[in-house]
Amino acid sequence: MPVSTSTTHPATLFDVVTAFEEVYPPSWAASWDAVGLVCGDPEQPVEKILFAVDPVDAVVDEALTRGADLIITHHPLMLRGVTSVAANTPKGRIVHRLIRSGVALYTAHTNADTASPGVSDALARAVGLTGQLRPLDPDTTDPEGRRGIGRVGELPAPLLLRDFADQVAQGLPATAAGIRVAGDPDRQIRTVAVSGGAGDSLLDAARAAEVDVYVTSDLRHHPASEFVERPGAPALIDTAHFASEWPWLADGASHLGDVLGRSVGPNGANVEIHVSTTVTDAWSQTFQHV
Repeated sequence: MPVSTSTTHPATLFDVVTAFEEVYPPSWAASWDAVGLVCGDPEQPVEKILFAVDPVDAVVDEALTRGADLIITHHPLMLRGVTSVAANTPKGRIVHRLIRSGVALYTAHTNADTASPGVSDALARAVGLTGQLRPLDPDTTDPEGRRGIGRVGELPAPLLLRDFADQVAQGLPATAAGIRVAGDPDRQIRTVAVSGGAGDSLLDAARAAEVDVYVTSDLRHHPASEFVERPGAPALIDTAHFASEWPWLADGASHLGDVLGRSVGPNGANVEIHVSTTVTDAWSQTFQHV
């Protein structure tokens, strides 16, 4: 569903970036991260924006089909240093396609993770948490204590783990691998920790928070196995990385639309914002021996 600002003249890429960074300042990103404008002329007009999780060919295809001038992704295209963007390399091919088509690319990664509301707030709401949320791993530089990685909250009423797992699966986009669950299926669940994206670095934080279940992605065998063997440890739900971060796209689009309408004003931008429907999970098939 597109989000539009009811104004008359096209915004520039500079206008959009300025508005977006009001909500998700790059200074909130981790020191190792690569966020911000990847390619695009700050003076170019922007009338259509596509929010997506990954800067991959299929998302560029969707952007071109929609006539988008800007793609905003959660995952960086160039998280690691590169020495070439030749068109015969995967990353170079993306850069060349974007520049040839006049489509800009912007990335908001860990700055969107730590924001309040951010990636994990959207995940928490998608899996059914209501009421106030608190950071699982608070950002010590935030005097208000609202920012941080992950969120902790409660379900409106207790559920068995099997039923909560089904609720998680229903609340997230479908992927080939679905979700994985570790724990007694009849365990009662009320307090939940979530962290969008790879979250096994926060296993100890989830245990310290005394939650009933921890929902995240990319859990590895040994840390997960050792974790659930500990007395009183939370249950685990492991989702596809793409799926756990996809709910944020609509939030990011909505917040950007609000700020653009307020900052650019009635004589400024007429911007249409879309959320990508392309599933960019890395895993496309699963097989089981019968």
